[in-house]
Amino acid sequence: MTHPLPNWDALAIGDTLPALVLPPISRHTLALYCGASGDHNPIHVDIDFARSAGMDDVFAHGMLSAAWLGRLLTDWLPQSAIRSLDIRFAAITQVGEVITCTGRVSEKLERHGERLARLQLATANADGVIKLAGEALVAWPCST
Repeated sequence: MTHPLPNWDALAIGDTLPALVLPPISRHTLALYCGASGDHNPIHVDIDFARSAGMDDVFAHGMLSAAWLGRLLTDWLPQSAIRSLDIRFAAITQVGEVITCTGRVSEKLERHGERLARLQLATANADGVIKLAGEALVAWPCST
């Protein structure tokens, strides 16, 4: 956990998580992700294959963006606090794009004696185009 958490009473709807800004997407990153994830779909690393499929170039795996949203969360609170993470793919992430991951508190609730925060999440490029949208439900750790 890299960022300090507010205590539960200070947490407010509309509060934002510290943004995660990633370096430009590179072909090297895509190749590394292929190996790490086991997703070797050539559309992500082979430009000839991508062009034969009607694309101008290779593009990032959607699940790579999902992993970045997971990192956004775990930079903010312990992984053990994540109760659910739901994502929706919205647009293709191109090589060279700089992606920023953001999150905002949309609800505070208690369920079965557990304090929970619902978060709205997104990845977007420098032009603000949403690439991935999501929602997470997280348990609130002890106050800091």
